[in-house]
Amino acid sequence: MAERSKVAIVTGAGTGVGKAITAGLLKAGYSVVMAGRRRDALEAAERDIAAEPGSTLLVPTDVTDPASVAALFAATKRSFGRLDLLVNNAGTGSPAVPLEDIPFEQWRKVVDTNLTGTFLCTQEAFRIMKDQDPQGGRIINNGSVSAYAPRPLSAPYTATKHAVLGLTKSTALDGRAYDIACGQIDIGNAATDMTTRMTEGVLQPNGTLAPEPRIDPMHVADAVVYMAGLPLDANVLTMTVMATKMPFVGRG
Repeated sequence: MAERSKVAIVTGAGTGVGKAITAGLLKAGYSVVMAGRRRDALEAAERDIAAEPGSTLLVPTDVTDPASVAALFAATKRSFGRLDLLVNNAGTGSPAVPLEDIPFEQWRKVVDTNLTGTFLCTQEAFRIMKDQDPQGGRIINNGSVSAYAPRPLSAPYTATKHAVLGLTKSTALDGRAYDIACGQIDIGNAATDMTTRMTEGVLQPNGTLAPEPRIDPMHVADAVVYMAGLPLDANVLTMTVMATKMPFVGRG
């Protein structure tokens, strides 16, 4: 086991891609603060990962709540003294309904989680990374191939993921003076509970339903570990990790 000299926060760490990223970072020698809405999910993920004692800190967090986010970063600083990596992974989607029928509450939920939550965590990370010695750190945002091309009936999710790409670029620019690097991992069909329906058929732009291939989320974790392992004078601004045969490139 590598010496744990670096500290990471992963949001949405209790399930799916976040759980896989946490496992990858632990294997790479990071101490990981696991953030998520439900303590029971965090505890179950920690057991599954078989983290060694002291390598993880579980902090139930609602990324849409500024006070909850502030408490997460305060607990991280109190426990580990610094922050080297933030992985903004927490996110949510919305039911596939016609744009004109999307309830305002559903729009607001997706915006608050995917965009505002990413911003709030980034803001708190900046405050720590600017003030610590040595200065700096890295932020990796979970974007999506929806940051570039929408699925049908996905306006809230697609809009937020396009916005996250803009936030990634602004964060990378504003972080230059403080050795804060920021990049984005864009995922196409990781095999998690959220994408199970894709094996049975998902709506295509031509109105048909078609099954789509998926990839092991550990491939995403491996990509994040690579991005995180670069020196702070190098940055992967965007990286797409996707199922080779998913209908994204070209016309499907």
